[in-house]
Amino acid sequence: MVPALLATLVAALLVVTQAPPPAVADPGAECPIGQTDCNVWDDEPGTGNPGDPGDGDGDDGGNNGGGAGKCQWNGRVIPCYDDVLGWFNNSDGCYYKLAQPQPEDTPEGQQWYVRTCNGGDLGSQDLVLRDAPPPGFGAPPDPEEIALRLLASIDLLKPRISVAPRKSQGPGLVGLPVWLWASPGRNYFGDPALTASDTEGGVSVTITAKVTRVVWDMGNKETVTCSGPGTPYSTSGPYAGRPSPDCGLPNGYPKAGTYRINATTHWNVHWVGGGQSGDIPVTRTSNDVEIQINELQVVTE
Repeated sequence: MVPALLATLVAALLVVTQAPPPAVADPGAECPIGQTDCNVWDDEPGTGNPGDPGDGDGDDGGNNGGGAGKCQWNGRVIPCYDDVLGWFNNSDGCYYKLAQPQPEDTPEGQQWYVRTCNGGDLGSQDLVLRDAPPPGFGAPPDPEEIALRLLASIDLLKPRISVAPRKSQGPGLVGLPVWLWASPGRNYFGDPALTASDTEGGVSVTITAKVTRVVWDMGNKETVTCSGPGTPYSTSGPYAGRPSPDCGLPNGYPKAGTYRINATTHWNVHWVGGGQSGDIPVTRTSNDVEIQINELQVVTE
């Protein structure tokens, strides 16, 4: 009776999902299918800054048991609850789901569970009889963990930056204004805010992501903080030859030299769900661009 029941249950599970749930990537690994951002899993959930140092060219864009604890397998975070596999037990690395239907000869006070081990590998599945549910069984998933998985599914792109004067177009002069700006856009600045929602184990979570500030490293140990992407410089614009109205160095550089500039966007990802809420800080850093500053030559007769 039991082997036949197991075969039926396994077949049903395989119909619903032909492959194991996508594993959360270890730091440095390739993102699994359907996940666009592996970096959000570099740290333990909730510890603060799942940031991305950025490496482009400037033109690209826990507890024992499951439930509300942080669930891990082989050093990676995995869902504490899965709609197909059930609840995860950290102590043995297996998911448990109550077998349906229960065999008629099930001993009184006991229940059969479909157990999927190896962190959810459907190749390691069996049927076990237990006197009581495993640790964490039936507990709701951690809403912050759901929020982190939602964050991994959206694209928070590094800023695409520009400066004026630009080294490739000619040098600037000591003491003259420097303009700073970045390409606007929803995936670059969260304007309008990026949102995502999901429901798991009866817990619904929504995240909202937007940039709160941009910090420019000017290459001379000085930083400039702006509230938005800045204004592009135009030789025919109303501010031509004047300081930027919202982002730049009004008095320019004090010394001549070649400076490498980059910008870091600071995102705040606010999540709400399961009667809780929280914030996840994320950073994205552009590649450097160069600016050449020459001495101002004074001609005397």
